Amino acid sequence: MPEMSEITLPNVTSAKGDLWVFGYGSLMWRPSFEFEERVPARLVGEHRALCVYSFVHRGTPEQPGLVLGLDRGGACRGIAFRVAEKNRADVVANLRAREQVTSVYREVMRSVWLENEARERVSALAYVVDRGHVQYAGRLSLADQHRHVLQGHGQSGANRDYVTATVKAIEAEGFRDTQLHQLATMLHGAHAPAPTEDRENR
Repeated sequence: MPEMSEITLPNVTSAKGDLWVFGYGSLMWRPSFEFEERVPARLVGEHRALCVYSFVHRGTPEQPGLVLGLDRGGACRGIAFRVAEKNRADVVANLRAREQVTSVYREVMRSVWLENEARERVSALAYVVDRGHVQYAGRLSLADQHRHVLQGHGQSGANRDYVTATVKAIEAEGFRDTQLHQLATMLHGAHAPAPTEDRENR
């Protein structure tokens, strides 16, 4: 199925008008760029998953951590940020420096539904995991996720802090991500040994 990313991305920095950016992980709690508007949003067709081995920000090649990616199937609730046209080139450069250190993501444009009064659909820049990349972890058991997150520490700090901050950001928006919440509970030591099987988050 053709993706609109291949059509629109060559002009992502130079296109006219404001730019929407979809955040589903650390961008929810640390966007690190200037924006005009912040709106809860929903993306359909991909879901949030701890499916990326982190070699830089939250781990090393020797002791990889785990960070979030958008992986195919399901849906994902997150935050859409509206960036002013005058800032779009700078923001895209900022995001590429942050997200594409090892090129594990595909930079794409996706339709997202804003959860505001207008309930409008907009096209937003998003970072989707590249399933062919060496850092793609696939679907890991909760026990394996727990092990990697406990060991992970990189340039941006401890992996467990990343998971905890993301869970807090999700809760602040009034919803839950079942698997991330289970993992956060385990990281706080309040959970028995992980189940051998768990279902992927939508």
